[in-house]
Amino acid sequence: MRILFIINDAPYGSEKAYNALRMAMTLQKEHSNVEVRIFLMADAVTCALPKQKTPQGYYNIERMLMAVINKGGQVKACGGCSEARGIKGLALLEGVEISTMSQLTQWTVEADKVLTF
Repeated sequence: MRILFIINDAPYGSEKAYNALRMAMTLQKEHSNVEVRIFLMADAVTCALPKQKTPQGYYNIERMLMAVINKGGQVKACGGCSEARGIKGLALLEGVEISTMSQLTQWTVEADKVLTF
């Protein structure tokens, strides 16, 4: 089974990215047969920036994304959204690729479930 998460919000401010990643991590832990794919759009592309420093005891989106990637999850960031926010040329977390709307549509067609945050 494939589950596609589409995340639209910035990593901090609202807890949408946090909750999406919590669910993705729990799916990977409890259902090893589920393939997790995450597509970052709009302000969520900034979730893929490295060297995030959060206060002790506060969640860290970078660590959460890396946990998903390290368990075989795939993460892509919208190229147009990244370009609009000035981060397209910056280094992203290892395992995150700049992608396209065409890739998102392909992932959507291939997914058994699509969740948006």
